[in-house]
Amino acid sequence: MAGAAAAEFALPFCSRGIGDVILSIDSPKRIHDVRIQPFALWPDDRGYFLEVARLSQSFAANFPAHSTQISAALNYPGTIKAFHIHREQTDLWTPVMGMFQVVLVDLREDSPTFGARNTLYVGALRPWQILIPPGVAHGYKVLGTEPAMLVYLTDRFYNPSDEGRIPYNDEKLSYDWELQHK
Repeated sequence: MAGAAAAEFALPFCSRGIGDVILSIDSPKRIHDVRIQPFALWPDDRGYFLEVARLSQSFAANFPAHSTQISAALNYPGTIKAFHIHREQTDLWTPVMGMFQVVLVDLREDSPTFGARNTLYVGALRPWQILIPPGVAHGYKVLGTEPAMLVYLTDRFYNPSDEGRIPYNDEKLSYDWELQHK
């Protein structure tokens, strides 16, 4: 593990796999405090429009205007970015282009879902926003043959001392990034 934040979390031993696949926004297998909502997308003959957030409403309602940061990441097919974890920061992810295999791992020892892993397939085919609380490790893989873009809001400005990293192939988390052939 790298970073001060990552060192504060105990890693559970997980069996090899992808954890629970979340297929509905109110799934009972969803990690505690992770919230999911669909976002509206308005397509027409020119493309599409989507609204990422209104800072005074919905998931972003508690994000303070003075420290909210809005960022975007363009990723090429097959890219894996995992795992990140924050001690204090909350993330709100909106996949605006392409498809992502999002992975969440609950590393909060006092959480009722400590050690749980969730996999969500989100993006163009499932337009969901994901609110990721502090203490939940998160990462993703870009699916398909086209680049994908993730727009994300954070309730705090970037702070390297709050962010920890765990290798995508960590033996304790044992997440299976391979094609599942289901």
